[in-house]
Amino acid sequence: MTRIGILGGSFNPAHSGHRAISLAAIRALGLDEVWWLVSPGNPLKEKAGDMAPFEIRFASARRMARHAPIRPSAIELQLHTRFTIDTVRAIRRRYPNKRFIWLMGSDNLAQFDQWKNWRGIAREVPIAVVARPGYDGDALAAPAMGWLRRFTRPVDQAKSWTKWRMPALVLLRFRPDPTSATRLRLADPAWQRRFAPSVLLTPST
Repeated sequence: MTRIGILGGSFNPAHSGHRAISLAAIRALGLDEVWWLVSPGNPLKEKAGDMAPFEIRFASARRMARHAPIRPSAIELQLHTRFTIDTVRAIRRRYPNKRFIWLMGSDNLAQFDQWKNWRGIAREVPIAVVARPGYDGDALAAPAMGWLRRFTRPVDQAKSWTKWRMPALVLLRFRPDPTSATRLRLADPAWQRRFAPSVLLTPST
């Protein structure tokens, strides 16, 4: 049975940090591949005002994922899902013969309690949290972690995640990649030009 990690995000733009986390998770969790779910719109970031068009962000993800077992996906656009809980449920229905684990950085865990039906997400799929510099303290003290802590599994059992009863959470720590999309946008305000004209969206997922 295919073992797939799901990394959702804006990918505004996709960068080496996304790639490094994905490759490290593949090794730590024994994954066959990682799917990057490029979000049509992030409800927690919609007021930021610097979100690139979907086609540009998807193109940046495809370029960053080249030559790796990473598959950028437009499935949220195809499914017309807006929230992670709806996406996860739809993916599980569409691919009953695949096993999925949700990947997130500790920065996301710090605000996980703001996600729609976040406990429902934890009951649908196991979650692997990847440490990110500067966010670990907030993540461990987060309201969501207060509930999830009792479901934390030892990291030396990470490759056995398909056997876990949910909710289940594992905390992973890799050599950090300091790259951030915010700093990339500040360093190159015209970054979107590198991914134009828009590519055809032909994802297999």
